[in-house]
Order: sequence, then C-alpha cells, then structure tokens
Amino acid sequence: MKCPPPNEDGLKRVTSIPASMMAPCGMNCGVCAKHLRDRNPCLGCLAIDRRLNHCEVGIKVCAERNTGATFCFDCSKYPCPRLRQLDLRYRTKYGMSMLENLGRIREMGLNGFMAVENTRWVCPACGNPICVHDRRCYACGARYELATSRANP
Repeated sequence: MKCPPPNEDGLKRVTSIPASMMAPCGMNCGVCAKHLRDRNPCLGCLAIDRRLNHCEVGIKVCAERNTGATFCFDCSKYPCPRLRQLDLRYRTKYGMSMLENLGRIREMGLNGFMAVENTRWVCPACGNPICVHDRRCYACGARYELATSRANP
C-alpha cells in the first residue's frame, strides 16, 4: 500500500508514545518493529519484566549504565564503541541517529524530545506510529519514504 493522502480534517496528527519508551541508547522503542508488532510485542528497553524486552543490543544491560546512568550520555565512556557502531548502522539503514537523539534529549529534556518524536513518527492517515525499521504504519498498513522530516521545536 502506498502512502495514503494526508488526513482530510486538516489537523496535525500526533502519536502518544510515552517518555518511558525512550531507551538509554537513544532509541525510541515506541517506533521499533518489535514493539509495534501484534504478536508478542516488546514493552521497551526500560520494561521491568526483562522477559517482555526483546532488544538484542547489549547497551541495555551495560555495566557502566547500570551504575546509575539513565542515558548513555550520562556515562563516562560516552560515546562508547558499541553505541557508535549501533548509531552508524541505524543512520545507514534507517535514517535515524541514536547519538543525535541523545544530543536532543540533553538539549530539550526528555519530555520536549518526546513531543517532537510524537510528531515525527506519526502516520498522517491514521495517527499511529510509523516503524523506524520498515517505514510502515502497522495500524493501517501504509508505507512511507525513508526520509522522515524532523519537526523543529
């Protein structure tokens, strides 16, 4: 299915991904394919029940971060090689940068950043989140181009 036309009512769509879905590495778990899928969805990297967390990235269990750092930028080793490699892969394959996200969280605060994210990754047709991995809205099935514009705060 191609990208549907923008909503008919002329209102700007906004998703409602909570700040608790922001991973320590700078990934918005609310736009991850593993979270958006219908069957056995992941609850995000900060889920209390680790069995409901499906991320295979070692950053979520990093010993340095577990000493009290909320986000990777709180770590004395930021940005570590593991995070730089993850960032390179996401910039190359998905057009999204964890390091850029972390920089914006530092500048804007988590709630300010999430307000922008909730306008960036929204399907204009139905208002649900668009997946960062395959640029698809899992609610209506619409597909979008790789370039997702970032709203300026």
